[in-house]
This record gives sequence, C-alpha cells and structure tokens, in this order.
Amino acid sequence: MKLLSYNIQYGFGADGQYDLTRAAKVIGGADIIALQEVERHWSRTGHDDQPAILERLLPNYYTAYGPGFDMDASSTDGTRVINRRRQFGTMILSRWPILWTRLHLLPMRRMLTPLNTQNPALEALILTPLGPIRVISLHLAHVGSEERLAQIDHLLHLHAQTARSGPPWSGTDDEPSRNWTESQPEPPCPQTAIWLGDFNCEPESREHARITGATPYHPGALYADGFTNAVAHLGQTLHTHEKIIAGATRLRQLDHCFVTGDLVPHLRRAWTDNAEIASDHHPLWVELGAAG
Repeated sequence: MKLLSYNIQYGFGADGQYDLTRAAKVIGGADIIALQEVERHWSRTGHDDQPAILERLLPNYYTAYGPGFDMDASSTDGTRVINRRRQFGTMILSRWPILWTRLHLLPMRRMLTPLNTQNPALEALILTPLGPIRVISLHLAHVGSEERLAQIDHLLHLHAQTARSGPPWSGTDDEPSRNWTESQPEPPCPQTAIWLGDFNCEPESREHARITGATPYHPGALYADGFTNAVAHLGQTLHTHEKIIAGATRLRQLDHCFVTGDLVPHLRRAWTDNAEIASDHHPLWVELGAAG
C-alpha cells in the first residue's frame, strides 16, 4: 500500500509554471494520496476547479476535498449572477472507497504581518486492505511554531476522543421512515490513523516532539495511542523542500507521515523524488505491507 503526501502549490511548479497535469502524473502511482494547497476559482490559476480537474485526470480514484475557507468569487453577465466560491484546502484520493469524511478547521491567530490563512485537516475513513483507517490530510500554519503547536494539540485531542465521539453518525435511527442513514449501519471509526501533510516543521522541532512524544525510556517503545514518524522509524533522512537562505540552499523535510502504533509493523520503506519540479515541494512516499 503506497501512501503519498504532496503539497502541489496549486499547480505551480518550481519553475514558476502552472501545469496541474504534472502533479497528476506524479501522484498517479499511489494508493492513498494526501494533497495540500488545492484550490477552486482563483484568478492566478484561471479560475480552474482543481478538484474537478484532478478527478478527470485520475478517474480511477475516489476523492474528497476540504476547503479551509470559502469566499465569494461570483460575477454577473448583466442578467444573472454566476455563482462561484473561491476555496483553498486539502484533498484525499484513494483507490479504495472513502466511506466518510469530515473537515476540521485548525486554530489560527489573526496576523498583522505576514499573511496568515485558515488551515484545514480533512479526515477520511478509507476501507484499505489493512482494514479501515482514518487518514488525515493536513496543512499546518507557516507563520510560527506556537500556532502549529496549538493546531497539533487540537488534532491530538480529536484523536484521543475518537472512541468517545465516534463516526459522523452513530446509534439506531429512530425515524426509519425518513431514511437518515440510507439503510447503512453505523460506519467504522477506528483509532488506527495516518496523518499525511505539510507540517511546516522539521523532524527535530518542538512540533514533531509534540506529536511523537518524548523519547521513551525503552528505545523503540510504542505507545498504544501515540504516533510514530514513518521516515524516522525506517531510519531514513529525506528532504521534501528546498529554500535559499543567505545565499545557501537549505534542504528540509517539512512533509511527514505519522502512523499509529498498530501500523508501525507494516512500514516498509519511504522515499522522495528530489528531481520532481511539479511543485515547490517534493512528493513524500511511504509504503506499507503485510506485517512481517
């Protein structure tokens, strides 16, 4: 099972050219894909509906899209209003059915400078060969660690409440004539989870430590309700982003894959393609297999 996390920078490549088909070619070989910076109806991308375009380019995937915010982009032709909503958010694609989704808006602080935007986390229940898994495609704030820590705390709280809160619907329908649940039983909502996305922080950061916890007394110990960084667990060092600072190129891993402890035995390998220029980020791949 191949996972892919990719910040596609709304289709603009490292060469400054807008071409969404390049991103589609990159992600086409994955089984579960978490995309960030996917948009609808922005002038910079010709008012394209990018989720719809990606669905057309990748017709063999189930898809879900979650905008962090939604603003008016309507116009009028003099006789009627042409309704359009300007959106920016995250997307999940899967070779297997996406049984349900829900969108979590992450905490944010109002800024004077620089620009800050609402960050989303799109949660999807996917029926994978390893069983039902809650996959979250997320994008944390770029402006500062304090905001990212607050966002991580929010996500960790949601994760801890999974068993208590359950799926988007639960219980027995007391109005069967209205068919609220479309004759479907309560869907699964396991503790098993994968977080994929642009975390805007590096493996040595405070944010990373907040997710994985402090180094346990026993090396290699796994908490039942905790998360493990897939790349670090596999003993690899990757970089998914390059930035020129003071004339020198700095290589960073800002994109990560965190899995719950029960998935750790399934981790096989992780890699990226640093020659890929379809975005300013490089795609992060993680492969899972049968427990060995």
